[in-house]
Amino acid sequence: MHADDHLRPWHEAAADLIPGLELFDAHTHTGENDPDGIRCTADELIEGLELAGARAVVFTTQEPDGYSAANDRVIDEAERSGGRLVPFCRLDPADEPLREAERALARGARGIKLHPRAEQFRLDDERLEPVFALADERGLPVIAHAGRGIPALGRDALDITARHPGLRLILAHDGVCDLAWIWRHAPDHPNLFFDTAWWSVADHLALFGLVPPGQILFASDMPYGTTLLASILTIRCALQAGLSPDQVRVIGGEQLTRILAGETPRDLGPAPRRGGAADVVLDRVHTYLVTGVGRMMIGDRAPDYIGLARLACEVGEDAPQAGTCTSVLELLDRMEAFAADYKEPARPPGAHLLRPFRGVALVIAAAAVALTPDVPLPDVGDRAEVAERAKRDERHA
Repeated sequence: MHADDHLRPWHEAAADLIPGLELFDAHTHTGENDPDGIRCTADELIEGLELAGARAVVFTTQEPDGYSAANDRVIDEAERSGGRLVPFCRLDPADEPLREAERALARGARGIKLHPRAEQFRLDDERLEPVFALADERGLPVIAHAGRGIPALGRDALDITARHPGLRLILAHDGVCDLAWIWRHAPDHPNLFFDTAWWSVADHLALFGLVPPGQILFASDMPYGTTLLASILTIRCALQAGLSPDQVRVIGGEQLTRILAGETPRDLGPAPRRGGAADVVLDRVHTYLVTGVGRMMIGDRAPDYIGLARLACEVGEDAPQAGTCTSVLELLDRMEAFAADYKEPARPPGAHLLRPFRGVALVIAAAAVALTPDVPLPDVGDRAEVAERAKRDERHA
């Protein structure tokens, strides 16, 4: 289903940098009925988690016919997982949210998921106030979609966390809809958290550089992403932004464990207030790669932009960027190999999701490598591939 096997060397190299790391993914899904066509069984989710040696919070994908049965399914899946999965219940404000929250929590749910885009509501919806009061009373985590497709919700998030200090509100997807400004207020709202279930390397570097590390939780968005890919992005970007291995270890799993146990989250100090190291050579590589990712997200192979990224990597074997560019080219080669063997999964009739081009995860990983040059890499790839074109032509003449 995913390109994880091709990403293993980068995952292993990143994980080796964080002693004692125990990954606990804060954002995954199972479900078969989401209108966007994405499907994931519990077995598929667990298989992906096992590749990364991770546990995960899980909740259902969108269910057009309501969430009670889906919440029960997720709770049952978690019970059968041997501790690998921790269930959250998903709520629709239009369908007795407090009653469903109390019912699902009594059955074994450990937290709550809200999706303002899918269910078309705002966080300040008065129907949710009793739910937030319940979460405040019990010290529960509440995850809210804060990514694409919605207006800003940060002001409401600040009001809710101030009004309900016992609630742990987690803005998903790096909080990208409000990240431009909300980081300034994060230190004053210690019960506001951000998960890393997102693909943009620039957003990750901003998040780790601007938000206190104790308020960031590792997440993947599986099956939209994978835990293995997310571990590469999270670890590399966090270290590049200036966080310590111990801070990254807590982000990777310990903090979520404390939240679910009802314990006080660890204070990991202030944000480092810096992002990635600027390198105009590698910025060119990243720009072409991320433009290619944008095209691949709508199903295009993006050969022109991937080709430009390859050319931008021809920095010379002795250039300081040679190691980074070698790794980027190896990932692009693996993307081509994966794409050649890939079989498109069946989608349900009427699914409206724009299908990403196969292998896009490998290009996202390459973009992460390009913007994190200070973080060690696996020993893979042929350094000769980054030689200047004229010298390569002479070598093969």
